[in-house]
Amino acid sequence: MSTSTSNTQDTIVALATSPGSQGAIAVIRVSGNDAITLVNSVFKGKDLTKQTSHTIHFGTIRERDEIIDEVLVSLFVGPNSYTKENSVEISTHNSKYIIERVINLLIRYGGRAARPGEFTLRAFLNGGLDLSQAEAVADLIASNSAASHQIAMQQMRGGFSNQLKKLREDLVHFASLIELELDFSEEDVEFANRDQLKELIQKIYSVINKLISSFEQGNVLKNGVPIVIAGKPNVGKSTLLNALLNEERAIVSDIAGTTRDTIEDEINIKGITFRFIDTAGIRETVDIIEAKGVERTREKMKQARLIIYLFDPTQDTIEDVQMQIEEVKGLNIPFVTIINKSDLITDAQRSEFTILNPLYISAREQIGIEELKEELLNQVNLANLNTDDVMVTNIRHVEALQHTQTSLEKVLFGIDNPVTSDFLAMDIRQALYHLGEITGSVTTDDLLDNIFSKFCIGK
Repeated sequence: MSTSTSNTQDTIVALATSPGSQGAIAVIRVSGNDAITLVNSVFKGKDLTKQTSHTIHFGTIRERDEIIDEVLVSLFVGPNSYTKENSVEISTHNSKYIIERVINLLIRYGGRAARPGEFTLRAFLNGGLDLSQAEAVADLIASNSAASHQIAMQQMRGGFSNQLKKLREDLVHFASLIELELDFSEEDVEFANRDQLKELIQKIYSVINKLISSFEQGNVLKNGVPIVIAGKPNVGKSTLLNALLNEERAIVSDIAGTTRDTIEDEINIKGITFRFIDTAGIRETVDIIEAKGVERTREKMKQARLIIYLFDPTQDTIEDVQMQIEEVKGLNIPFVTIINKSDLITDAQRSEFTILNPLYISAREQIGIEELKEELLNQVNLANLNTDDVMVTNIRHVEALQHTQTSLEKVLFGIDNPVTSDFLAMDIRQALYHLGEITGSVTTDDLLDNIFSKFCIGK
């Protein structure tokens, strides 16, 4: 079923807490103009239709004379609710049977099952959130680190939206002056000072360029930093993964080629999520399965944000190391040179390897692991990151900003190579359109379908 603006007068019902969870309480959400009346029809306690907003009431949910459960009912009278409609949250005991009975009962009495994201869609349609804030709600739910949480929270509270709103207001002012010129086209007058317009366009272009540039870091903070642990067989890659995770995640063996496929897991370093990928050792092999693992390793290395390349001083000479480094350099991916088994290295070897400026660790003995974590933060330029800065984390927003830039370039071209006001107006309108796509002042049902269908049901 479409998540378009149709059927917004219905009263919708959904489980808001995670289905199948082991907690004691489940929360069922109800929203719509008739939400309070609907719940009141199955609730035995105070008359909910006579209670004030933001109050909680104890009672029972009943089907005729049968008590289904003792509940707490929270009332939110519109527009003072998340959806800006009358809303009710029913806290029941977390029994699958009870939850199904209550939801089915509410649907039989006139509600309908909510679609994915429909509560937040209504918040958007009713003016409680703009579209970028609504998308940030989904990001907030999915956040798994301090950084991703802080960015989602900032966007949900309007940090990104407010910046775009200011840009759009400035542009609308000049657009109106250009449009006014069209009304007096026969008199050949200029209401919009072209020098001031050019200065404004350049300023907006610069801000948008900064926002686009922030996407690389913003996306990393939202989804985690993908880091590949690579090297020849038996240099300690799996041991390093286990040391970083502080658990036995990967099988460790002295037999070369133990890891045949990639193993992935996440850790949090100072509020930043890192996705570590342990890979098959890189070597020539006749073993078909191991060869596929090596091929997959090379593919993962190409997709990484950073490569940790391990060397073993007990089996790699300086010449071997330099040859492997040249191969890694060819990928044009940042990498960290790690000499593992530092507890076994001789002074002569340490002197030889100095030219590579490596980081020395012993994964087995947990030596240098904290230093490695600090180096990873430095390498991905996140050590001193200010998550209070406005960042773009959504590819849809980036694309809209890039389209805006293209339109602004046309405006600048039109100013420097004087064109008629109607062409300038058209390009400014196009820039405003693309900015409006981000916040939702310009939408289509297909766009809303695409965004809100990815939300969980109950949100």
